[in-house]
Amino acid sequence: MAPFGARRRILDDDHPMTAETISMSRPPAARRPLFRRRSALPGFGLTLGVTLTILSLIVLIPLSAIAIKASSLSPAQFVAAAFSERAIAAYRLSFGAAFVAAVINGVFGVLTTWALVRYDFPGKSVVNALVDLPFALPTAVAGIALATLYSPNGWVGQYLTPLGIKAAYNPVGVTIALTFIGLPFVVRTLEPVMRDLSADVEEAAASLGAGRIDTILRVILPALGPAWLTGFALAFARGVGEYGSVIFIAGNMPYKSEIAPLLIIIQLEQFEYANAAAIALVMLGVSFLMLLIINAVQAWSRRFS
Repeated sequence: MAPFGARRRILDDDHPMTAETISMSRPPAARRPLFRRRSALPGFGLTLGVTLTILSLIVLIPLSAIAIKASSLSPAQFVAAAFSERAIAAYRLSFGAAFVAAVINGVFGVLTTWALVRYDFPGKSVVNALVDLPFALPTAVAGIALATLYSPNGWVGQYLTPLGIKAAYNPVGVTIALTFIGLPFVVRTLEPVMRDLSADVEEAAASLGAGRIDTILRVILPALGPAWLTGFALAFARGVGEYGSVIFIAGNMPYKSEIAPLLIIIQLEQFEYANAAAIALVMLGVSFLMLLIINAVQAWSRRFS
């Protein structure tokens, strides 16, 4: 019996491969349609153009206007307006209270989402609707309601005052207001991720001998990490720029309970537009920096998820 190589040479001699046979062995090329079928959705060029136009009109041009207006100041005037003692105190309160409120929402947001996703209980739909209440409630109404509750003679404040706790007209009141308006961002960001996290994962961890604490720390929280950071960033960004719900409960005392957005409004009312732009530019730069750090941490955590 001839070896395989010899048999292949015999077959090649019997049926030589010519250009005609090669062309016949290839499948016929598909014909291009005379008219391209139009898609139901717009093309890439149109969608990209509309996207860039909207972003330019709503985001890029206003932010550029702030930078252009602030550039009308000399370096000494810019430093005097943006880094005065009053402005630094306002920055400290705005960013500090927003960070503390975002951390509080990060903790209680996980617990709230866990209860809404994992359990069925009476009044669940009501609790689910109350989570979205800060989205629908006007910020001024929220501020008035919080001041009514936590003022020294309010429904809740009257019980806190004898204990020496003042929950309104100070930085504590600012933190309460920012916590109120930031909770939905964390809950609604975590909810779809937690729904996709099947209970079978917890049961598998328990079957392998993991306790409840180990399951939470090693299984649940790592899976929720990127979504948690996203919700934290959204709550923090909303808190930094919040104005309506804060001014009614803050007290608005310079160097103590005055937030940076209120300081910008005061500068605008005094027709100091360049000074207001300088303060806004500093807030914009710090906000971008902190969001960049949060996004970098989020991207790093996704590498190990």
